[in-house]
Amino acid sequence: MLWGAAGVRRAAERMLILALDGRLDDWIVDLDRLAPAADFVAAVVRERYPRLNVPVHSRWRHFVFDGRDLWNGIVVGANWQSADAAARAAFDLVITSVLLDAGAGAQWHYQDCGTGLDVARSEGLALASFRWFESGGLADHPHDPFRVDAAALGRADIRTLQRIFQVSDSNQLLGLEGRARLLNRLGAVVESRPDLFAIADSPRPGGLFDALRARTIDGRLPAATVLETLLEALGPIWLDRPRLGGISLGDCWPHPALVGVNPEDGYAPLHKLSQWLTYSLIEPLENAGIAVTNVHELTGLAEYRNGGLMVDMNILNPREPAALAKTYTVADPFVVGWRSLTVALLDQLAPLVATGLGLRSDQFPLASALEGGTWAAGRLIAGQKRADGGPAFNVLSDGTVF
Repeated sequence: MLWGAAGVRRAAERMLILALDGRLDDWIVDLDRLAPAADFVAAVVRERYPRLNVPVHSRWRHFVFDGRDLWNGIVVGANWQSADAAARAAFDLVITSVLLDAGAGAQWHYQDCGTGLDVARSEGLALASFRWFESGGLADHPHDPFRVDAAALGRADIRTLQRIFQVSDSNQLLGLEGRARLLNRLGAVVESRPDLFAIADSPRPGGLFDALRARTIDGRLPAATVLETLLEALGPIWLDRPRLGGISLGDCWPHPALVGVNPEDGYAPLHKLSQWLTYSLIEPLENAGIAVTNVHELTGLAEYRNGGLMVDMNILNPREPAALAKTYTVADPFVVGWRSLTVALLDQLAPLVATGLGLRSDQFPLASALEGGTWAAGRLIAGQKRADGGPAFNVLSDGTVF
């Protein structure tokens, strides 16, 4: 199965077995380096969350600056008539923001008038997208500015994104055209699927809340169902992705070492943005009274901070050291293998981090390890290794992968 978390984990485990058997051309795995990496991550967790009250990994953390929760500022002033209406608005914001959260590049930054902050990378993208949403720039309802409408997404173009993200000759943002096309395709898909996006309102990404509510049983909704619904709903927005049986596979890539009896056995599904979004929808769902269950079935995120941690801590080592000096596409086996191995190694690292914190794995699950956690540790060690804090090696970004 290529369209669910179980398939991501299964392919990652296959990739790890191949690596440990010495059957990958590009990567060598050193499991002895997991323990020192876990100590490093545990120290980062204690620094960031001294009480060890680590929340689920989520885009919502990127809307908090210096203790000020920007979303709460909207909630206080909004006039939503129900918890469901508030959830649709939260879905609108976080879906749009997460889909814009691919690598920004080392040079880009965002200057925010509201806070006076100058913010880069993922937090900068979050803040810029939040301000766009807050301004009503994605809404077509004058009396309901805190929403995202399908038609507004369809009108987003490069010039709009240049303005929103303060892009200039001296402040370049990677993948600008790809981001604009992604928003346009999101708008088109939202418009074309009223059964998913317009059950209780006009077409909007936040309409997916109602589709998920319809899939609850006794007020409970498995996290895997959230992901599978997202993959179904958003699958058509991805351009230039591998196809199998005429179906676009999204963030799912062939790898020559993965062989099997079925065609799908040759692919490594990753679904980074979709899983990141799934984690980020948990809070608005629960705020609306829906209990999201079995979050542990989701996987770690195959992106450059978690993957960079594995490389910079020497858990993942290229067979050819010069390989780190090259630039790759996202479809290159070097990148696909690295990302898939990262998913498998996060599963092994998380319980070691929990032990280092004096907690059981059920008290400190993977979702907390990511937030606490591996993502922040990956950024920290990147800054120690490289002056610009950039990735361990370069991957060409079109703004739609990671």
